[in-house]
Amino acid sequence: MTPLGAHIAALVASHGPIAVADYMALALGHPVFGYYMTRDPLGAAGDFVTAPEISQMFGELIGLWCADQWQQIGTPERVVLAELGPGRGTLMADALRAVTRALPAFANAADIHLVETSPALRAAQARALGGRARWHDTVATLPEGPILLIANEFFDALPVRQFVRTPRGWCERCVRLDGERLQFALAPDPAPLPAVPDAFVHAATGAVMELSPARESVAADIAHRIAARNGAALIIDYGHHISAPGDTLQALKAHQYCDPLAEPGEADVTAHVDFAALARACEGAGARVHGPVTQGEFLKGLGILERAARLKRGAAPQAAQDVDRALHRLTSGDEMGDLFKAMAITSPQAHTPAGF
Repeated sequence: MTPLGAHIAALVASHGPIAVADYMALALGHPVFGYYMTRDPLGAAGDFVTAPEISQMFGELIGLWCADQWQQIGTPERVVLAELGPGRGTLMADALRAVTRALPAFANAADIHLVETSPALRAAQARALGGRARWHDTVATLPEGPILLIANEFFDALPVRQFVRTPRGWCERCVRLDGERLQFALAPDPAPLPAVPDAFVHAATGAVMELSPARESVAADIAHRIAARNGAALIIDYGHHISAPGDTLQALKAHQYCDPLAEPGEADVTAHVDFAALARACEGAGARVHGPVTQGEFLKGLGILERAARLKRGAAPQAAQDVDRALHRLTSGDEMGDLFKAMAITSPQAHTPAGF
């Protein structure tokens, strides 16, 4: 058993089963043994690869999207340019390089802030961005003023609660201890849910409902701020357009799927993002929502095909093939193009952003 597994087992033995959401929070964010607290998980030597690590095109286009939104909100002299879960800082570094070349006034106006709890990843971000960035543990401490916010593969790592439809009602899925092994189980009594979303009212027995108050709270906070102080946010993640039953909890280690309970603290544990639920939270906070659209549609709308062609112009054959492979991986329906979605949040009076 991993050190975190032993800690969770002791917690369950003394206090009883814990909710899936609590398990996720511990698996990823325990201050000593949590997955993100102890490693840089990215790249071939890690557990997964994100879009900014696949190609510079991704960060460049998002940087230009932010520059366009800066113009749309009236080119404020200072604007908070924030990223949630910035990985190694690759996306922000590529974005800043692109906007410094294309629109230096925006690059000068941008005040860079990163929301990151991992010491290992903060160190990587500092190497990528030099002394320009400032760090935060939560969205709540980002400075006041207009904001342009990026969240790429951030919401999937926020905890989800899981409920299973039974003849007696929706019972919460928990993690219990079976001998020395962690195991899923159902709470004996139905959960006291204030309301069941419409998409799940007629779900069949055995159906799984995933709800994430943590995700909706963060999205609503962002939306409320944008509605009140102007700005825009761009959320890119894997997930579904429409709320629907399904068990999407998954774990990834060394680029392979594995049992989410097998090695807590040693594998990435995530769940698909319900974009419809995020949209409802944002609209309830007074903002306007655009999308979601597929990542492939979004990037093509921003000009990734043209950017790829320009990078290939005059490139060596191997470099040109690398561009083609990256383009396919980012935009193709059999890779990231359809599974990943993009959604924008703006003030109610804003025009539809590029890519939507």
